[in-house]
Amino acid sequence: MGDVLQAHDLPATIATEESLEELLSRPPVWLSGLLAQVPGDIMVLGVGGKVGPTLARMAKRAAPGKRIIGVARFSEKGLRERLESWGIETISCDLLDREALNALPDTANIIYMAGKKFGTDVDPSFSWAMNTHVPAMVAERFHAARIVAFSTLCVYPFAPIGGGGWSEDVQPGATGDYATSCTGRERMFSYFSRRHNTPGRLIRLNYAIDMRYGVLHDIARWVLDGTPIPIGTAYASVIWQGDSNAQILGALAHVTTPTTPLNVGGPEHMSVRLAAEEFGRIFGKKPVYEGEETATGWYNTTLAAQRLYGYPTVSLARMIDWVADWMQRDMPSHHKPTHYEERNGQF
Repeated sequence: MGDVLQAHDLPATIATEESLEELLSRPPVWLSGLLAQVPGDIMVLGVGGKVGPTLARMAKRAAPGKRIIGVARFSEKGLRERLESWGIETISCDLLDREALNALPDTANIIYMAGKKFGTDVDPSFSWAMNTHVPAMVAERFHAARIVAFSTLCVYPFAPIGGGGWSEDVQPGATGDYATSCTGRERMFSYFSRRHNTPGRLIRLNYAIDMRYGVLHDIARWVLDGTPIPIGTAYASVIWQGDSNAQILGALAHVTTPTTPLNVGGPEHMSVRLAAEEFGRIFGKKPVYEGEETATGWYNTTLAAQRLYGYPTVSLARMIDWVADWMQRDMPSHHKPTHYEERNGQF
């Protein structure tokens, strides 16, 4: 495997988790040049989630001369050691602890990934604390930095699929505590960006694909198990997690003052039925559906990101083939459904 991600150099199969994480963290050819335009080091707040480790590793591979600092509580055994083996400095910190947050080193560039989604309906107060209170503290503490902050497509109101999805100009119209608290996160970063002239971007992320979780993983599992596939949400925007990692890191070179949103996801909306039928063909199983396809959903357009970065390197067909192969070999899963099909905002 090469040092950069190129479409002509992609493997036919991903043999192991180690190979998967190497591929997810392999930067595209354009990322090093973009990060070279960004002065200073990079600190990733909330590095301990599903996406954080490969994003931090990609940052180090694309900008080996920069300090890459990963901050988390590090509850997952072995994660801290794995990050450090990749050249990433680590700091254990509970971001809800204001003193611990203030003790973090001043860093020129912040990637903010912390947040709470699943379980919001059980304890909405904690989700609000993580998704709105912590961003306010971070935005104030690092007001002199560039801040690229994770958000979600769920801040949008439902859109008609016939229109191709909402652009970044559409104002949030969130449904449920999770999405509403994420709108609060955006508002906090926007407020402090305006107050302190902090440059930034708000990444309204669609569904990133890893072999161990994601929309394609969910659909493939339903097909394999013969579980009825909820078809009400008829389309989804999916993107290889390595491609989304690169676009998010690249946003450090495309910050605005005040901060503004940027949709990151697949270039087109994938038909859930199409993906299910393709998995059914590969597995030799006929998909089972429940419900009826609706004309609306959480759909947005990624034209602005395409103008910055071009098309993602990994195609939908390649992702489907990789996921099918991974699951046919009974490889590891995070056992964390995306709930992309959820339509009432309860996570």
